[in-house]
Amino acid sequence: MTEDISIRRRRLIHRSRYTGMKETDILLGGFANKYICEFSDKELDIYETLLAAGDPNIYVWAVGRESVPAEYDTSVMTLLKEFSRFDHRVTP
Repeated sequence: MTEDISIRRRRLIHRSRYTGMKETDILLGGFANKYICEFSDKELDIYETLLAAGDPNIYVWAVGRESVPAEYDTSVMTLLKEFSRFDHRVTP
C-alpha cells in the first residue's frame, strides 16, 4: 500500500523541522512549510532523497559553502538554495 500523499507531506514537514541541527531545522522547516504542499510525487521523492544526505551536508550546500554533488543537484536543491538566500533567518 502506498502512503497517502497528504500523510507523506506532513511526515516530510515534520522531518524537516527536526533534523538534529538547529540551523537546518530552521532552514528546512521554513522551506518545507512553503513548498512541500505544492510538490509533486517526483519532487517529494527528490526531497526525501536530499534529506537522507544528512543535515550538515544539506546546510553547507544550501548556503553555498560547498558545491552540491551531482546526484543532489536537482530542481529541489536549486529551490532550496534560493530559499536560503532570501526567505529564512539563518546566515551562512
